[in-house]
Amino acid sequence: MLVSGRRLPTALLQTQRWPFQPSRDMRLVQFQAPHLTGPHLGLESGKGGGIINLSAFDPTLPKTMLEFLEQGEAALSVARRALAAQLPVLPRSEVTFLAPVTRPDKVVCVGMNYVDHCKEQNVPVPKEPIIFSKFASSIVGPYDEIVLPPESQEVDWEVELAVVMGKKGKHIKAADAMAHVAGFTVAHDVSARDWQMRRNGKQWLLGKTFDTFCPLGPALVTKDSVADPHNLKICCRVNGEVVQSSNTSQLVFKTEELIAWVSRFVTLYPGDVILTGTPPGVGVFRKPPVFLKKGDEVQCEIEELGVIVNKVV
Repeated sequence: MLVSGRRLPTALLQTQRWPFQPSRDMRLVQFQAPHLTGPHLGLESGKGGGIINLSAFDPTLPKTMLEFLEQGEAALSVARRALAAQLPVLPRSEVTFLAPVTRPDKVVCVGMNYVDHCKEQNVPVPKEPIIFSKFASSIVGPYDEIVLPPESQEVDWEVELAVVMGKKGKHIKAADAMAHVAGFTVAHDVSARDWQMRRNGKQWLLGKTFDTFCPLGPALVTKDSVADPHNLKICCRVNGEVVQSSNTSQLVFKTEELIAWVSRFVTLYPGDVILTGTPPGVGVFRKPPVFLKKGDEVQCEIEELGVIVNKVV
């Protein structure tokens, strides 16, 4: 079953755009609507616009992002035609957004991958990527609630650029890596610091993978719609206050290097999600430390990709 989504006022979804970006962005979404059965695949019709139901354009298209990505270029070309056609759009107020990818084979995460985040911790910049993971069951939609687990008193925020794979590969060369990428989305790597840093033998997994600890969205923006994934403003706000603000140019290991590294160890599949690391400003390194509490609202935003908004309950 797909995770439930939340509706959001359009105003919160306005994001900046590069002047030289293609005017017709390919922004793929998974959504539900009262008059439709089950999850559906759609396109955002422009920035903060309504949703084009891809099934209405071509009923043979898959209903989920995983199946869509597995069909590769054939499915993407149908979506491009749908975007170019003058199709009816569902108003945003009538749809519920799901995470753009649900039930991927894996969610791969990268630690200490921003130069400025390393400085914040007074640790050297890694010589090799630091890889960990979250279980796919932690994924929720872009406007879903983050549930504070009773087991943790130290739940923290982390905005991240997420890469979504579009093509299967093992031992992928860095020079070929982008050919395996479907696109990018915004991720929130919610983290229980007590379980990450002190419990569970200091293995990070449990602290990273509580249910609801991986909000994603609002859309999978295809790679050809993003001018430069390594030059995007990235920020996180808690209750309207900016707590993280950086640029993906600060990434230690870029998308291509990460894919080459991870695929040395595991086969990457369409729909696999790679969270590329977080910039400075997390709560645990503040003096005194600050953690999320019931009633907080977290907004994670990346230029060109959009903003996800999650209430803490």
